[in-house]
Amino acid sequence: MKPTSISAIFFLFWALSFFLVLPFRLQSRNGDNAYVPGQAESAPPSFSFGRTALWTTVVAVILFGLYYANYVNGWIPVETFNLVPDNVVYGNDG
Repeated sequence: MKPTSISAIFFLFWALSFFLVLPFRLQSRNGDNAYVPGQAESAPPSFSFGRTALWTTVVAVILFGLYYANYVNGWIPVETFNLVPDNVVYGNDG
């Protein structure tokens, strides 16, 4: 696999992982965090992008590692996900 393909696929894993990690570790509003006028009641009082990016990177590295190990070792071949019958793809022989 080319390095450009590796980096593009890793970026896709990272972006997907960001949305998976985003809802975790959010803090609810309590007495320590002041309400800002104009802010939605359901909005979290604070958000740490750095912490979320770090956890996203950890999850993306694990998922991409599994993907790349499968790519190299062929644990789950592409043919496993062949959902279209062969006669539709190659025409009817009979």
